[in-house]
Amino acid sequence: MKRLANTGHLDPVPVAPALQEPAMYAIDQTTLPHATLPGIDHVTLAGSDHGLEQLSVWRQRLDVGAATPPHRHDCEEVVLCEAGEGELHIEDRVVPFRAGTTVTIPRNEPHQIFSTGTVPLEIVAVFSATPVEAFLPDGTRIELPWRS
Repeated sequence: MKRLANTGHLDPVPVAPALQEPAMYAIDQTTLPHATLPGIDHVTLAGSDHGLEQLSVWRQRLDVGAATPPHRHDCEEVVLCEAGEGELHIEDRVVPFRAGTTVTIPRNEPHQIFSTGTVPLEIVAVFSATPVEAFLPDGTRIELPWRS
């Protein structure tokens, strides 16, 4: 950007139209579709359907006692715990976490998340890819009932 003469204001740099689409800058979360797995309610907050090319954001609610299947992703994952308590099973370890905790999961690391508290586990997961694919630890692709 360059400064406009005698104003001190910045002159916006024009952006080519091809770079502006299909951006969605504000997404109404109340209108997004939900999908389920046993004990898990899922909504994709942002991903390839929203114009992103390298990032996906999911919100999930796991019922008390529910768990994700053991799986891995071909990308990094960050999980933000918003409510409840859980366990991350990874590398033959059990890592407890609760509301206010950030969990990091390396690319291709088999893991499983359990809801272990007395209230449902509510998490937001951020992935360094879109769409996000999930695989069983043996490499078999998991058909997810949602798009990312």
